[in-house]
Amino acid sequence: MKDMTAANLRSAYGGESQARTRYNIWGDVAEKDGFKNVAKLFRATSDAEKIHATLHFKALKDVKGDYQVTAGAGFGIGTTSENLQGAIDGELFEANEMYPAFIHVAEMQNEDTAVRAMKFAIEAEKVHAKMFEIAKEYVDKKEDVKLKDGNVYLCPICGFVSLDGEEDKCPICGATRDKFIAY
Repeated sequence: MKDMTAANLRSAYGGESQARTRYNIWGDVAEKDGFKNVAKLFRATSDAEKIHATLHFKALKDVKGDYQVTAGAGFGIGTTSENLQGAIDGELFEANEMYPAFIHVAEMQNEDTAVRAMKFAIEAEKVHAKMFEIAKEYVDKKEDVKLKDGNVYLCPICGFVSLDGEEDKCPICGATRDKFIAY
């Protein structure tokens, strides 16, 4: 793998790994604040970030050794509303700035596995931002986000998250609904 694409994948891996932990922590805050469904959303999205990190790690399968990994990461524990805003900001940064640049480099370097992993991530991050925006609207009204059947759904292939699970198949990777994980 070309050096620049590998460095970008390592950075994306680091960022996704940190988001996973951050979302688990913020899910605990949401639960404590009485927002059980928002906690489910944070936990499902945390697992989505693990899927992205895993795809990036596997794309780097032939890159061995120890590396310093530079990755942007939000810090701080606030109210559930503040944490949701932090999640929105992070997801939009990845979708609008980080992944488009990383994908451009990987495409120029003909790194198809890296491109595929990052394209799954960018599309999922757009959805994550939207789900967090919906949840924040409810939380700002002192309500828990509404879930159609009490579950948040995760596609285990690409990290797509749904608040209603009504999709017959994943709009990102095409996985069938029966593969979705309910939270």
